[in-house]
Amino acid sequence: MSELSFSDRYGQRPARWKPLAVTLLIIGGAWLAWAGLHHSLPAIGTTLISFSPQSDRQISIRYSIDRRDPNASITCTLSAMDIDKNIVGEIVDVIAPGSSHVERTSLIPTRSASVNAGISRCRVTTQ
Repeated sequence: MSELSFSDRYGQRPARWKPLAVTLLIIGGAWLAWAGLHHSLPAIGTTLISFSPQSDRQISIRYSIDRRDPNASITCTLSAMDIDKNIVGEIVDVIAPGSSHVERTSLIPTRSASVNAGISRCRVTTQ
């Protein structure tokens, strides 16, 4: 009596998913490496150091900027918020080319009493 073989009885289809899986693994791994390196070294890094209400009509904000290219001009939008997180003041602060690490203190005028301030956005300014 011969040995029972399921391959002979039911047939065996070739495994077509393995080359596709390997291709997707290589492409996905390359994209993951690129994304990790690209986002771990941003062009601009910001750090909020402190904020302090000066009066009912202005708040002081202290922050630092780290830029990869010291010759780039940077524009930052700074905002002040009230107790309900409504924006009550906003300014645009332009930082001229110079050092790669810059620490700034700015006053944000407000329309009512503010309780905190933050950096909304910083971007490289094209000239």
